[in-house]
Parts: sequence; structure tokens; C-alpha cells
Amino acid sequence: MRASLQAITDELRRLKAGGVSNLPVSEESLRRLRDVVAARRPAAAAPAEPTPFVPASDAPSRPSPAAPTSKPKPAEPTLPPPPVVNLPADGDKQSRWDWLKNHVVNHPVVTANLRAGKVAVLGVGNLDASVMFVGEAPGAEEEVQGEPFVGPAGQLLTKMIQAMGVKRDDVYIGNIMNWRPQLPDTPEGAPQVGNRPPTAEEMAFCLPFLRAQIEIVRPSLLVALGSTAAQGLLGAGSFTALGQVRGRWHDFNGTPTMVTYHPSYILRNNSNRSKRMIWEDLLKVMERAGLPISEKQRGYFLGK
Repeated sequence: MRASLQAITDELRRLKAGGVSNLPVSEESLRRLRDVVAARRPAAAAPAEPTPFVPASDAPSRPSPAAPTSKPKPAEPTLPPPPVVNLPADGDKQSRWDWLKNHVVNHPVVTANLRAGKVAVLGVGNLDASVMFVGEAPGAEEEVQGEPFVGPAGQLLTKMIQAMGVKRDDVYIGNIMNWRPQLPDTPEGAPQVGNRPPTAEEMAFCLPFLRAQIEIVRPSLLVALGSTAAQGLLGAGSFTALGQVRGRWHDFNGTPTMVTYHPSYILRNNSNRSKRMIWEDLLKVMERAGLPISEKQRGYFLGK
């Protein structure tokens, strides 16, 4: 029985890591699970007898203990409406990107949301790239170096790009967010441990900066890495599980957009099956971008 429960737990964790948030469960399955849980509980203690000589029906009732009061959490700070980004009409791609970089890193809302000593993050790469990858938000390494995807997930993304037959410098890599979303319980001055996904409001505020980068680069197609990036590009609430949109072509303001898993998915599920799912999506990207595909590339991660 313990092995069965462990197997169920492992499968649920795998599905959750893959973006699945809801599962249909029959009433019969729920009944069986309740029976298993009830059988594992210790026998309940016999109810205490009423005070001697006082009939149970006449025993004075005791007031229920008051529920502990919890201090309400402060409301998340409300961001202003998303900015309007008016790129310079004149100049080459580099000069327009330089203007945008200066605009973002000095924007008062962006700087107000940075932790002390950290920097804003804009995209990097080839401004003439035909393929643009879009991630979620900066992490610990990114908010120090000011560049997206430089941590463990970024190193894995570099290998994925190289497997496509191109170099990291041949593509453009950006994020939905330009600052690392802060955890409200982190003490001032202490290092932040862990990350949280951006809120819909945060993504909406930063999206004009991403649109401006796409306008400058004008890639042939976009690759959304993970659920948050997909929500940012396709619209918050446009899907409930990544599997609903992953591996299919979508559209973002006229640019074909492929949705796939974030590289961190492989870091959590390092199996050929996980790698193959992402690789099949990247094969579709290569085909649409006109990149050559060898038979060896087509057969990546097909082994056990």
C-alpha cells in the first residue's frame, strides 16, 4: 500500500511540474482514497463520559475556543498603468536598442522594484535574429549580471540552442519581466531565497518593453519558455495547464509563437522523455525558421 501511495504522489508531482493544475477524479476513486486514509488513521479515542450525576442532556455547554486571529497581509503594491514606449523613429537597430535599454534601466517604476544593489534586465543577443526566446523573469544570477538566462537554466538553454545548430549569439533572448519579483517576507537587506512567478499586473506593466524589443529585432518567430512566458504572450488566464498550448503555433501581434517548457523543467525532470518533449517543439521551430535538420538531430533523446 505504501508503494502505491508513493507512486501516486510521484505521478502527481510529475504532472504538476509539467504544468498540469487540474485532474478529473471520479467519485469512486475519491471514495477509495478516503477509505485508505481512514484505515491508516489510529482508532479514535472513546468519547468522555459526562460528569457524574449530571445528565448528558443537561451538561453545561462550553464555548468553542476563539479562532486565533491572524494579522492580515499587507496588500501588494499597485503598479501604475503599463507605460507607452515610443521608440525613436530614426536610427539603426543598435541605437534604438540602446535608447530602450537606457529607458528601462532608468524607469522610476522599474528602479523602485529592484532590490538594493541589483539591476534591471533587458534582452541580449543578435538584433537581426530570426528566432527570439522569451522567458519569465530574472533570477538571482540575472539580477546581478543584468542579463537573462545566465543561471543553471540559462546554461541548459545555451545547450538547447547549440543542439539546434546555432550559437547563443545567433538568437535573441528576453524576458516578460525586467526585474526579479520580490518575495514579501524577505527581510530588508537579506538575500532573497527562491523565486515567485510574476503577477498578471507585473507582466502587463513590463510587456510594452518586450514589445519594443520585438519591434527592434523583428524576429521571424518567438519561443515562449514555460507557463509564465506563455501567459504573458497569449494573455493571462488564456489557459489553465501548459499542455493545452504547448507544442502548437500561436500568434503574438503577428509573430508566430511556439510554446514549450522552461529549461528548468528538465532540471527537475532529467529524463530522455522530458528532453524529447521539448526537443520536438524545437524541431518545429527549426523547420519554420528554415534551419537545416540532420537525421541525427531528428533522433535526439529517443532512447530510454
